[in-house]
Amino acid sequence: MSTRVLIVGGYGTFGGRLVQLLADEPRLTLIIAGRARERAEAFCKSLRGAATFEALAFDREGDLDAALAAAQPDVVVDASGPFQAYRGEPYRLVQACIVRGIDYLDLADGSDFVDGIAQFDTAATARGVCVLSGVSSFPVLTAAVVRRLSQAMTRIDSVTGGIAPSPYAGVGPNVIRAIASYAGRPVRLVRDGHATVGLGLVETRRFTIAPPGRLPLRPVLFSLVDVPDLQALPKLWPALKSVWMGAGPVPEILHRSLNVLARAVRLKLLPTLVPLAPLMHAAINVLRWGEHRGGMFVAVEGADRGGRKMESSWHMIAEGDDGPLIPSMAAEAIIRQRLDGRRQAPGARAALRELELADYEALFARRRIFSGVRAPMGEHAPLYRRLLGDDAYATLPTPIQAMHDLTGTLAAEGRATVERGSGVLARAAGAIFGFPPAARDIPVRVDFSLRDGREVWRRDFAGRTFTSTQEAGRGRFDRLLCERFGPFAFGIALVRTADRLDLLVRDWRVLGIPLPRALVPHVAAHERVEDGRFRFHVEIKLPLIGLIVRYRGWLVPLPVRPAG
Repeated sequence: MSTRVLIVGGYGTFGGRLVQLLADEPRLTLIIAGRARERAEAFCKSLRGAATFEALAFDREGDLDAALAAAQPDVVVDASGPFQAYRGEPYRLVQACIVRGIDYLDLADGSDFVDGIAQFDTAATARGVCVLSGVSSFPVLTAAVVRRLSQAMTRIDSVTGGIAPSPYAGVGPNVIRAIASYAGRPVRLVRDGHATVGLGLVETRRFTIAPPGRLPLRPVLFSLVDVPDLQALPKLWPALKSVWMGAGPVPEILHRSLNVLARAVRLKLLPTLVPLAPLMHAAINVLRWGEHRGGMFVAVEGADRGGRKMESSWHMIAEGDDGPLIPSMAAEAIIRQRLDGRRQAPGARAALRELELADYEALFARRRIFSGVRAPMGEHAPLYRRLLGDDAYATLPTPIQAMHDLTGTLAAEGRATVERGSGVLARAAGAIFGFPPAARDIPVRVDFSLRDGREVWRRDFAGRTFTSTQEAGRGRFDRLLCERFGPFAFGIALVRTADRLDLLVRDWRVLGIPLPRALVPHVAAHERVEDGRFRFHVEIKLPLIGLIVRYRGWLVPLPVRPAG
């Protein structure tokens, strides 16, 4: 028999994505519900998949008992919202589901709404009904990540997290109305061990999301948002002293505009941003540019059994259209578990323990979603290991690791071929950086050394030398390798692919002044292993100029001479 799932707001932003995730399941009948039946019918006609689709006119303020009796669902999912705006009887749908013995999930992002769901625990348990609130990235995924990160900790002191949607994610109007409702207003949270308040969209922090071995996001500005985690996580870990959660919408100029408006509410220059929600929705969905990538992070600080400080962070990046699906994945996973005979226990609660990170990782593996954990490493750890992360670095072929495990000095020799651009400007650019002239199969030597915390690379191509320094980037170069050639500095991402290490230029400066990213040199550089040897390939082109230099070859480390 088919399991019937009624999705309130089923043709909306998050409800529609949940339908998309479940559409391949032949054991499901998905009832697409909303106030406008014609929109529900049009959405059903657009769907393809093994599930059965039905359209239903559904008004959560109407006769819910009659509507549920007609639809006969096994599960109801409320994906409508904004949950912060539910007034009067905000839990009418929850109560109607309990009376009829129907399991209930919601994708609530309002901390007060999710916190209040526990009042129905006795009634839900007596009726044998499972009522889960906040079935979304916040707090389900967050709680699962904290459990993973804190496995070696005996005490958790603080949790910080944030979500950075792609500018092309398509934010729904209800999300914007929810944000507008608390922008500039007090948001309840725990800070320094005390229950207090923060200011929504006023408090900001910056963080770089960088899963080990993956292309990181550019540093993201996050602003405090009112999500269930702020109240739910301290209940799960009572010793927790601080919780802070943010959102990092881009482009940043629009984000900064929201910060200014939130401060205007704080200063009572504006009563609320709710009347501006339609304008905010239009701006963030029309004025968008940048990379079609999003991400999320969770950072945990605590202590081990000996009382020593520990910290760890989880990073996740989603490429293209896969990122917007993540907030609906918790509901997908719980519904699929039900189909497999693993129904959640009766009772009403925030969905903090329903899924583990492994459940998410299985869903991520089906899409272009990549995640990993980073732990701090001392400054004495090799530079490339620090930037890539232990897990990614450990997968590099041994000859590549040998070239980057620099703790003192290292020399390597081999052969190389050099090509140079032929134009006047190309020759001039090559001369500025000191690149060697064109030649085939010439001897090459690279001397590596450490100086003041930086790696110094001196390259010698048949007597023609040029030098650069490498270090861990900061600021706009955070999580990047910063390579300097005289007054020029380049922010380079280290990306571990299937059989090689790619080096991708993401940003550049001259004399410390940021240069336009549109003019950043195109660099195709990688390191790989062939016939047991370390091989390198570097190709540099400039917009409007073309090829500056291309050099490739192989290197073998020289034996380290004994001291004395």
